[in-house]
Amino acid sequence: MKALLYLFMCGAIISCKKEIDNNGDNNGGGNDTIPVIITPTDPTVANSIGFFMNDWQPKNFIAPSYKDTTIPSSANITVTVDASTVVTKISPCLFGNNVNPYMTQMVTEPTLLTHITDLHPKILRFPGGNLSSLYFWNAAPGNPPADAPSKLLDANGNQIDPGYWYGNNTDSWTISLDNYYNMLQQTNSEGIITVNYAYARYSTAADPVAAAAHLAADWVRYDNGHTKYWEIGNESNGTWQAGYRIDVSQNKDGQPVVITGDLYGKHFKVFEDSMRAAATEIGKTIYIGAQLLDAPPQSWSTPTDMSWNQGVFGEAGNSTDFYIVHDYFTPYLQNSSAYEILATATDVTRSVMDYLNQSITSSGVTPKPIALTEWNIFAEGSMQMVSNVAGMHAVMVLGELMKNKFGMASRWDLANGWDNGNDHGLFSNGDEPGVAKWNPRPAFYYMYFFQKLLGDRFINSTVTGTYSISTYASTYSSGEISLALVNTASSAQTIKLAFKNFNAGNRFYWYTLVGGTDNNGFSRKVIINGQGPSGVAGGPDNYANLKAYSSTTAKGIELTLPPMSVVCMAVDKK
Repeated sequence: MKALLYLFMCGAIISCKKEIDNNGDNNGGGNDTIPVIITPTDPTVANSIGFFMNDWQPKNFIAPSYKDTTIPSSANITVTVDASTVVTKISPCLFGNNVNPYMTQMVTEPTLLTHITDLHPKILRFPGGNLSSLYFWNAAPGNPPADAPSKLLDANGNQIDPGYWYGNNTDSWTISLDNYYNMLQQTNSEGIITVNYAYARYSTAADPVAAAAHLAADWVRYDNGHTKYWEIGNESNGTWQAGYRIDVSQNKDGQPVVITGDLYGKHFKVFEDSMRAAATEIGKTIYIGAQLLDAPPQSWSTPTDMSWNQGVFGEAGNSTDFYIVHDYFTPYLQNSSAYEILATATDVTRSVMDYLNQSITSSGVTPKPIALTEWNIFAEGSMQMVSNVAGMHAVMVLGELMKNKFGMASRWDLANGWDNGNDHGLFSNGDEPGVAKWNPRPAFYYMYFFQKLLGDRFINSTVTGTYSISTYASTYSSGEISLALVNTASSAQTIKLAFKNFNAGNRFYWYTLVGGTDNNGFSRKVIINGQGPSGVAGGPDNYANLKAYSSTTAKGIELTLPPMSVVCMAVDKK
């Protein structure tokens, strides 16, 4: 049926003809549908994203090299991609990772640097996790500050060796601070730095908070504008963290034995004042984040956790530029199934943002950007962390972070320790049997191909006919559409695409990622468009030059998603 459509847009009248099919959607097939395309307005940047969007750049689609591939013609599942509304422009800071100080000097490892550059994480956090609470950025090995005690207390009050870490350590097994900066430059990345807040707790100086804040401010001066994003401490509420419990007989400013949220909030303001003053001196702008908990405290939570967020909000108030949380999605050290792992990507991401919004509102503080500076899975016992399922989970988390409007995220971490497959590392650290050092784990490939075809604006997509497919859609500034489809079912599913406010062009492209047949559903391999690793783990060596599958849109856009697979695709515009 032909119709004359009059649209009012930006004060002008647009007159055009279009062909309309029965449901008004363009399914990309033939010439039965030629809808009018309206460029949607970009929404206001969400408070939860804020300045993390500052480096956003428009993306133009570049078609990959491809090989023609036959597509099915019997789809019973419809995926509808709605390009009529932009949910959010995509924060460029969502794809980060964590560097730790025990993964070599890095600049001496060209294979690793190539993989990081290819992945393009943009943000690489340092010095990483719990070790930041023991890290002295300007000290040489064996030479901590004079007020750093030779013994610390664990959560139970037992004396332990601190095991301090040093920024001026040039040994081959670790990374110096200067080489961290060099690595960022060589991989086209930027940093987020976690300063040693715990030093404000265990220092024996007359004013330990001032000593620790001064050390952090001196790091800002030394950094000289290389780093925009700064965190005050790491998981400081945790019983596992240095400074959680201190020896009050050595403390000189009357701090309590165990840390509280309000104490951290008071100390945060001292750090913030010192670090901002340093940034002003050198004429640079920095953003400083404070730690929050990601979920409501439970009945078994420590007294510290019970009131942590309220204490931080009450004392730090609106001093912070952004809020920091960590989440490892699955239950701690449980042998979780693939289904249980994948379900957390949607449920946990949404619940974290909902809880933070509720906490912020009830505390009466100003909403600020949200940074998930550590995330991964805790599932262990079946090599879940190094499996294709971890890769599927990573794709879903990245999609859910966009949907829920997080500002920044950095996965934990680039390299860790094998531990019989209970290894968070994105790359093998050289201790994995039969696997070369820096060999990428499956999650690397899933994240690489997800980003390879990702546009710059997140849009809505829906699925009818199954509950086992998750979809994440985006558009390019040049007009094309990108879509990631995650099939969590144990059987293949055939889908067809339908569109709103989009004219499919002549061709579409895709990469299909599936696990191997090893390890009972938690494969250490990933097969991409039929190509897999040459060894016992990882993916194809030629991933950067791997040809996409492609087909014309003349008969519509249909695809079969293998069991437990991810398909990353892009569709030309007309």
